[in-house]
Amino acid sequence: MASTEETENLIGILRGTVVSLVRRDGPDLSARQLAVCLTCYLESEAQTVRGLASALDVSKPAITRALDRLAEFDLVRRKTDPADRRSVLVQRTPKGTAFMRDLRSIMKDAAKQKPAAAEAPARKKPAAKRPAR
Repeated sequence: MASTEETENLIGILRGTVVSLVRRDGPDLSARQLAVCLTCYLESEAQTVRGLASALDVSKPAITRALDRLAEFDLVRRKTDPADRRSVLVQRTPKGTAFMRDLRSIMKDAAKQKPAAAEAPARKKPAAKRPAR
């Protein structure tokens, strides 16, 4: 089980990564879109809509919407499965591979930064002055 310090460090890395992603030029992905993208790029076998829905425990229409958006950004593309023409495979793209490379770099940079909570100790608010009697 992770210690409180480790957990806070991970939260700091996540925050730093997300802040960097929203500040940079490029796609602004939702958590679901990012989860779909990461699954497509980190799993070794080809992904299907059904497989992604099962892996992420969300509905197939939600996966389809996420894939629509990822395809708009050219981070993934769909291809009919030659083994089963009823099935659609999700393929990686060069732009998606570059996005993953950038994401890794952003996360490494975020991991090097000290969490804001560790940089400065929490300051107590000054006590409110009571009216004179």
